[in-house]
Amino acid sequence: MRSTEEIKQEILSLVKEYHQASESTAQPFQPGQKIPYCRRVYDAREQINLVDSALEFWLTAGRFCRQFESGLAAFLGIKHVAAVNSGSSANLLAFMTLTSPLLKERAIRPGDEVICVAAAFPTSVAPILQFGAVPVFLDVRLGTYNIDVSLLEEALSPKTKCVFLAHTLGNPFDLKAVKAFCDKHGLWLIEDNCDALGAAYDLGGGWRKTGTIGDLGTSSFYPAHHITMGEGGAVYTDNDLLSRIMFSMRDWGRDCVCPPGTDGACGRRFEGQYGELPIGYDHKYVYSHLGYNLKITDMQAAVGCAQLEKLEGFIEKRRTNWQILRDGLAGLEDKLVLPYSEKDAWPSWFGFLITVREGLSRKDIIRYIEAQGVQTRMLFSGNLLRHPCFDQWRKTGEGYRVIGGLRNTDRIMNDTFWVGVYPGMTEEMLAYMIQAIQQSVS
Repeated sequence: MRSTEEIKQEILSLVKEYHQASESTAQPFQPGQKIPYCRRVYDAREQINLVDSALEFWLTAGRFCRQFESGLAAFLGIKHVAAVNSGSSANLLAFMTLTSPLLKERAIRPGDEVICVAAAFPTSVAPILQFGAVPVFLDVRLGTYNIDVSLLEEALSPKTKCVFLAHTLGNPFDLKAVKAFCDKHGLWLIEDNCDALGAAYDLGGGWRKTGTIGDLGTSSFYPAHHITMGEGGAVYTDNDLLSRIMFSMRDWGRDCVCPPGTDGACGRRFEGQYGELPIGYDHKYVYSHLGYNLKITDMQAAVGCAQLEKLEGFIEKRRTNWQILRDGLAGLEDKLVLPYSEKDAWPSWFGFLITVREGLSRKDIIRYIEAQGVQTRMLFSGNLLRHPCFDQWRKTGEGYRVIGGLRNTDRIMNDTFWVGVYPGMTEEMLAYMIQAIQQSVS
């Protein structure tokens, strides 16, 4: 009888053969064929890892999760990474980490204020409102589509505790100004890095990866993002106390840090006294926070491990594709506002943003482009305050603040869209996209 290892190796060999056979049937791009704004890019390695994990049948977070967390930490140059089940969960976990009583007077409490923008994905703002804190919305600048840092001081109040911002579509916000503001006033900084994995910023001492400059960073591994697990995300930090809190919050709020499936790794399982529990209560069931269960499965992490091996290439291809679009559309700047980055930023582009100038119709332009097979997307919520989910707050005018109006945010809601730059795009596809956009405004 063959060993299980021999059988496994045969299965994994067949998986590789299956992938090669499926790849051989792929057809080259034809004009008019749909060009999606995103598409997963993978090879046999992801499928082999996935099947390997399935055969092991460790269904919760296990060895692949630990491998992924250490691999992402090495890529980012940061100490602590907690893998979670989505980018939205990552934003929730990052924010809730800052509400821990372990942070004493710096803990965010209901009624405290968090500076953010309304031109955002909803789950960058939702945790603030769900907790009972107060979002303070600032406008953004066209072109970078990031926060207008000139409004930061005006937004400050005695209740301000945190700044929570995303690097819009992979384009780093002005970290130099935002970090200086946070340091000056003793504020937490959460970088929503979900669309910007691999981007970098120079604060004056050399390039540092975005997501590692603030107190906490977040990532998403949904199929549209730089790497994919299908669903998945991560929170990361260099702060040891924040790391302890985030892992506790991720894992039901427990006090114990022993990995799943292990007993007594901390060496004090039946020692100590916590809260009003009896002395020696099993430390595996001591809860220091009211937390969640946000872990990923090992099968997701297995795919992520293979994707990490390709990440540098993915980022470079995204940058190349973005530049091809930027160069190809340069002659349309009298009709379209084209994107650009901050001078100290090195973006890791998620998409190519376009704002239609006055006198042209976004609706007509995207209808034409979509009819040619080029998929478009809005900049997420446009203006989150205009959505039905915000009705209850708009009616009362309470529970949030707006600083200086949201003129550009409303402009984005009405006139902005974007197209993809994912690494599977070919030069033929990009040339066709440029042609379709040129024709749409002619």
